[in-house]
Amino acid sequence: QVQLVESGGGSVQAGGSLRLSCVASGYTRVSSAMAWFRQGPGKEREGLAGIDTAGTITYAGSVKGRFTISKDNAKRTLYLQMNSLEPEDSAIYYCAATRIPTWGPVLDRSLFNYWGQGTQVTVSS
Repeated sequence: QVQLVESGGGSVQAGGSLRLSCVASGYTRVSSAMAWFRQGPGKEREGLAGIDTAGTITYAGSVKGRFTISKDNAKRTLYLQMNSLEPEDSAIYYCAATRIPTWGPVLDRSLFNYWGQGTQVTVSS
């Protein structure tokens, strides 16, 4: 059973920073693509940043230049460094992994088979 567990969410003021972590356990491939998504109240779940099997990184325009995704294969951990946070960034943040190697822009939620439970991020103005 694959498990993804996010941590690092919390409440910050606008302009602040947070670092999210996602630890993978169970049968996960190092070659899986992984990504961060978020879902705000009444909104669709949107892809923010992803790393494909080749290590190619893709960012959504809304977070490019502010968020940085990284992955430590030895620790089976995915990170999301979030800087210059805005109230519009408030949402539940999820990490996700694919079951099979996947290449290309990996921000489409339909590509992902495994999801974490989410961690809340709240940014106040």
